[in-house]
Amino acid sequence: MLYTFCRFVDDTVDAGETPLQAGAAVKALRSSLASNGHARGIVADFIELMERYGLDRRLPLDLVDGVASDIGAVEVATHGDLIRYCYRVAGTVGAMMCPVLKVQDTRALPFAIDLGIAMQLTNIARDVLEDAHRGRIYLPGEKLGISVTCDGLIRGDVEQRAAATRVVLELLALAEDYYRSADLGLRFIPPQARIAILVASRVYRAIGQKIMKSPTRIWRGRTVVPTGEKLVRSGGAILEFLTRPSLLNLGRAKAHRWELHTALTGLLPA
Repeated sequence: MLYTFCRFVDDTVDAGETPLQAGAAVKALRSSLASNGHARGIVADFIELMERYGLDRRLPLDLVDGVASDIGAVEVATHGDLIRYCYRVAGTVGAMMCPVLKVQDTRALPFAIDLGIAMQLTNIARDVLEDAHRGRIYLPGEKLGISVTCDGLIRGDVEQRAAATRVVLELLALAEDYYRSADLGLRFIPPQARIAILVASRVYRAIGQKIMKSPTRIWRGRTVVPTGEKLVRSGGAILEFLTRPSLLNLGRAKAHRWELHTALTGLLPA
């Protein structure tokens, strides 16, 4: 049900034929979330889910705001802007997953957010060319160092693509920081769900690792993990779960590195 709602939010923006229509749809969606009994369909089901599991009502609104920021042309100016975007569109999902997975320890929350941010950074690195075709550049302008345009990336401007490739590698290195942080919070998830989240993390992480080995592949289409490799990495994740003490909830839990959330001041739920 949570996935269906997140998909619905994304589709609400994409369904608008013009930015004006998309903006109106987002406004209506926010109104439905705040309606307290007047919502219908997927939104009503999600409100029931929120009430059943005690989800922070701020989280879906942040998600809606994040997806709404994709309306029209997109350019991200700073590193902080990028992390805030990743939190809104993906970190919030990790936070909402905690109560749904019956995670009892509130220490899990920042680590769940980090997994969402890591996955979104992977998405951005993978989809640079695809996003350019949509009029979107998520690579922070302050890191690019030169003027990079969607048209330049699409037509293969050598200097612009070189700058973009360099920043993609920086973002994937940053994603690794967030993946490593997320690992520290897996211990708080009930065992059966812990294995599933670990497998998802490892398979998704593999996308970025493949790009890091061959960065120019981002200009040749979407990087995917073949089925055979998914199975291998899934098996590796299960073995890791069985042999890694921290994943078995053994030993002292490590504190979250709050510097990873410096850009999120004022956004995070209590």
